[in-house]
Amino acid sequence: MTGRRIIDAHHHLWDLTVRPQPWITGEHLAPLARSFTAADLAPEAKSADVVGTVLIQTVCVPEETPELLALAHHSDLIRGVLGWTDLTAPNVADAIAALRELPGGDRLVGIRHQVQDEPNPNWLLRPDVRRGLRAVADAGLAYDLVVKPHQINAAALTAAHLPELTFVLDHLGTPPIAAGTLEPWATHLRRLAALPNTVCKLSGLLTEAKPGSWRTEDLKPYACTAVQAFTPQRLLFGSDWPVSTLEADYCTVVRIAEQLVNWLSPTEQDAIFHNNATRVYALQDRTPPTDERNRPTG
Repeated sequence: MTGRRIIDAHHHLWDLTVRPQPWITGEHLAPLARSFTAADLAPEAKSADVVGTVLIQTVCVPEETPELLALAHHSDLIRGVLGWTDLTAPNVADAIAALRELPGGDRLVGIRHQVQDEPNPNWLLRPDVRRGLRAVADAGLAYDLVVKPHQINAAALTAAHLPELTFVLDHLGTPPIAAGTLEPWATHLRRLAALPNTVCKLSGLLTEAKPGSWRTEDLKPYACTAVQAFTPQRLLFGSDWPVSTLEADYCTVVRIAEQLVNWLSPTEQDAIFHNNATRVYALQDRTPPTDERNRPTG
C-alpha cells in the first residue's frame, strides 16, 4: 500500500438474518451466501488504509435503505449511503425527504436502481423514471448507474436530458473483460464520458474477468480506456466488497487498482482514491480528532 488515505466509494453489507439477497444464486456466488457486516469490513478497510466508505444498496425494496442508514449512523467509517427508492412512484421527493429524517439520514448521498436487471434496455428513458430522477437532482443527491454495456447509450441520453444531476457509472459499465474485447463497450463509454455531469467508478473489474484465471494485465486496457474517457478528475475507486472476495481479498483489490493507475501523477491518483469521491458525494469526515479518539470512556 502507498499509505494514502483512501475512500472506498463502492461496497456492500448484508445480514441474511435480517434481509435475504435473492440475487445470490448458483455455485459461483455460493461464497457470498453468508452475512457480511460492518464489523467484518472494519479490519479489512483499516489494513488497506481506507478511512471512509460509501455503502451501496443491493436489493430494490424500500425496507433496505433505512437499515443501511442505521448502519452508517453508528459508524465512523461509512460516510455515505447509496439507497433505493421507487423512481417511478409519484412521491419520490417525499420518499427521499422521509429517508433523510431517519437515523443516519444525513448520510444519504445518492440513489441507485438495478437497471441492469430491467428487461427494457431503454428503462431510463421512461417519462416516469426521468421524473423520479429529477426529484433526485432536486434533493441534491447523485444517481448511480448499474448498467450493462447495451444500456449505456440510454444512460447517456438520460444524463444529457438532466444536466443538473450527477450520474455515477458503476464498475465501468461492466466491460467484457472475460471476452477480451473492447468494442462496442468503449464507444458507449466515451459517449457517456463526453457529458460533464458523469463520473465513473474504477470498481468491479475482477468479477468481470475470467474467474480464477485473470491477470492484472487483462484489466489494464479497460482501466486505461476509462481514464482517457473520463480523465482522473472524474474517476472514483470502489472495492465492490464483498462481491470482490470471489476473486481476491480486500487489500489485493486495492493494490490492483493502484497498479492500474500507477502511471498517473500522485495528484491524479489522490483524486481517484480520495478526493473525487469526497466531492461527488459531498462526504463529511467522520473521524474524531486524535485527542477525542484517545480519551478514556466509561
